[in-house]
Amino acid sequence: MTSAPANLLAVRTLLLAYLNVDKNAVRDADLEPAEVGIVGDASHRGGYHCGSDRIVANDYSVVESTRDRSGLTLYASALDVGTFSVRSGGATHTLRTFSTWLVAQCAANSADSRDIREVIYSADGRTVRRWDRLGKRTSGDSSHLFHTHISFFRDSTKAGRDQTPLFRRYLTAIGLIAPTKPENEMEQNDKLVGNTGSTSRTVGDVLADLQNLRNWLISPANTTGLITPPAANSPLQQMLAMLRGWPALVAQVNELSGKDFTDEQQIVTGVLAGLPPERIAEAIPPQIARDVADELSRRLTA
Repeated sequence: MTSAPANLLAVRTLLLAYLNVDKNAVRDADLEPAEVGIVGDASHRGGYHCGSDRIVANDYSVVESTRDRSGLTLYASALDVGTFSVRSGGATHTLRTFSTWLVAQCAANSADSRDIREVIYSADGRTVRRWDRLGKRTSGDSSHLFHTHISFFRDSTKAGRDQTPLFRRYLTAIGLIAPTKPENEMEQNDKLVGNTGSTSRTVGDVLADLQNLRNWLISPANTTGLITPPAANSPLQQMLAMLRGWPALVAQVNELSGKDFTDEQQIVTGVLAGLPPERIAEAIPPQIARDVADELSRRLTA
């Protein structure tokens, strides 16, 4: 006998979980369980609400697509959604706005809507429209003024593909479901993914350390208010003292940058002139320093 597949039952459960609630100031018109149907009643013959035991000759829900022919089982492959009205995010959301949103997703061929073959709906409560992925039909009967019919290609129900992402995205878009945090986004109290030698360290700890390092870099030794500030003669303070001496060198380089870059000797001479002898000596590798000393000694004694 025709039965409801688990993947469409999951969509039904999701919609009822958020649209079938007690009336209150936020949600004022429930979607009732009887308004969300998958399997047609006993007299229903042909169409996506029927499985293989109820199809008819040349049933459009089978013959018009290879996806339907290859996916024909005892499963129904359609979902009806009835009227509702909810207030969320400062707006009222209804069956009509839901249907318009759904059709827009299908027309845009969003990845999570590609198993939908057709949507029969009314955007204004007066005219029935049909969005058909195969372009076969454009309308439907008047019952669709009060409910929206969604057909799924039968191969998707046969395969049991998850159909909830599209509907969860709608509920998120109207504010009934909180957006999920991206996988690569972390909160300050999240533990670090990598092993830093301390399993309790958090993103906030790292940010605090970076702020402390910034304070160290711009503050003199023994500045009050810093967390464990470096001592006056510590290696870190010696390094900072050297770093603070760089602005003069940077200014010299900036001055030279406006000059003719084809005169390499002028640039080299200018840079060397801005450095004390001991800084030049520190920058020369030992072997080159020895070679230079030998050459200078040779020239001085020549």
